[in-house]
Amino acid sequence: MESGSGGGGKRRVVVIGGGIAGSLIAKNLQFDAHLTLVDPKEYFEITWANLRALVEPSFAERSVINHRDYFTNGRIIASSAVDVTDADVLTADGQVIPYDYLVIATGHADSVPKTRTERLTEYQAGNEKIKSAHSILIVGGGPTGVELAGEIAADFPEKKVTLVHDGSRLMEFIGPKAANKTLKWLRSKNVEVKLEQRVDLNSITGSDGNCTKTYHTSAGETIKADCHFLCTGIPLGSAWLKDTVLKNNLDANGRLEVDEYLRVRGWKNIFAIGDITNIPEIKQGYLAESHADVAAGNLKLLMAGGKESKMATYKPGSVTALVSLGRRDGVAQFPFVTISGIVPGMIKSRDLFVGKTRKRRGL
Repeated sequence: MESGSGGGGKRRVVVIGGGIAGSLIAKNLQFDAHLTLVDPKEYFEITWANLRALVEPSFAERSVINHRDYFTNGRIIASSAVDVTDADVLTADGQVIPYDYLVIATGHADSVPKTRTERLTEYQAGNEKIKSAHSILIVGGGPTGVELAGEIAADFPEKKVTLVHDGSRLMEFIGPKAANKTLKWLRSKNVEVKLEQRVDLNSITGSDGNCTKTYHTSAGETIKADCHFLCTGIPLGSAWLKDTVLKNNLDANGRLEVDEYLRVRGWKNIFAIGDITNIPEIKQGYLAESHADVAAGNLKLLMAGGKESKMATYKPGSVTALVSLGRRDGVAQFPFVTISGIVPGMIKSRDLFVGKTRKRRGL
C-alpha cells in the first residue's frame, strides 16, 4: 500500500477505540504521526473507577476525561468504525479515513453515552438509585459485581445487598484462594451471596412505582429488592470486524490474533492492543497500557524507517490481579501468594490508580 501522505513526511496513523489502550497510544504517538482517533464517545474513562463513581459521583470528575484534554495534536472522530480495508477505515457517520498504520483497540462494546456530561449525569442517577433504595440486588459475581457490592457495603452499610452469581465461585478469572477471601470479606460486611444461580430479569414482579420488587432465581428462590444492577460480562468490541479484511484474523472467541510485536497476524501495518487481543493473560488495565507502550515503540521505529528485527516483543503478563473491596480493603493475587485486607487495599482501593492513570496521559 502507499504510505507517507501529509506534510513533513509524517505517516497517517488511525487508532480505533479510545479506551485504556487506545487513549494511551494516541497520546504517545500524537507528535510522531498524523494521528486520527476514532471513538464513538468524546471521552476516555478509567473503567475500573466507575463503581466508586456510583457511590461517590464526584469521583467521576477525575476518571471521565475528554479526549481533547490529553490528545491535543490530532484529529478526533466521535463515531464508530464500521469497516476497515487494507487502506481505509469507514465510520458510521460516513467518513473514509486513509491510513498507513492502523491500531485497533476497541476493547469491549460497552453501551455508554457520547458526551462526558451525559456520562457524569448517569453516575449521579445511579447514585440516587442506590441512596433511595433500602435493598439492592447485584446480578453477576465477576470483578464488576464484586467491587460494586464492596463499594455499597463500605459506603452504605445500612443497605441490604444481595449478590447472585451463576458460577460455583466468585470471579472465576482468578484463583480459588482469592475468590474465597473475597467471599469471606463480603459476608463479613453482611452481603448475602448466592452462587450457582441465575436471576430471570424478565419475570420481575411488583415493579410499579417505588415498591419493592420480587426477583426469581433459577434455583426457585425469590429475592426482594428495591432495585438491581446488572454486572454480567460486556461483549467484545469485535463484531464489526466480522465482515472486514480482518475477518479471518478473529479467533473462536472473537479476539484478534496478534504476533509477538502486537501486529495482527499476517499484517505488517495493522496492530491490535488491549482486551481485543488473543494474548493469553488476564485482561487487566495495566496490561492494556503495556500493550500500548510496546506498540507505540514499534510504530515509532517503523515510521522512522527502522528495521523490523529491532521491534520490541510483548511477553504476556503474569497472573496478577487486584480487586478492591470498598475504600480500605482489597484482595491481591500474585503468582505465588494471595493476600487480602488493608495492604492490597492501600495498593488499589484508595485512589483506584486514577492519579497514576491520569499522569500517564499528562494530566
